[in-house]
Amino acid sequence: MRIALFEPEIAGNVGAVLRLGACFGATIDLIEPLGFAWDDRRVRRTAMDYIDHVTIARHADFQAFQATVGESRLVLFTTKSSESAYEFAFRADDILLFGKESAGIPQEIAETCDARVRIPMRPEVRSMNLATSAALALGEALRQTDSLPQ
Repeated sequence: MRIALFEPEIAGNVGAVLRLGACFGATIDLIEPLGFAWDDRRVRRTAMDYIDHVTIARHADFQAFQATVGESRLVLFTTKSSESAYEFAFRADDILLFGKESAGIPQEIAETCDARVRIPMRPEVRSMNLATSAALALGEALRQTDSLPQ
């Protein structure tokens, strides 16, 4: 399973997602441009030595990323969906896509996704932190596909 971050803006969030990928064996795709310098020490500080245990794929733009998708489904996590991630049937080769922290995903990219799901939350709040959302999403997808590490 892969987690793809579209133009992430906050180094600490990326570091936390890298650590998540290391712990659960998920590849992390970073779709550029990034909102920070890659050598930013905050990424390494958040990811710590876990960064040495995760596969990271960097892509110059969405088209370069799209060329790597193959037969996998692109599952977009968005607050604009009515389908709950807990009712969606994940597959082991799905790619879980998350938009940038400030703006999400452009509509033209959202339309290329195979599915759009949301993490249910109280209606009076806007959204969760990117790394928290990725953790909930990956945990549920791995649980459903019996792919959790032992």
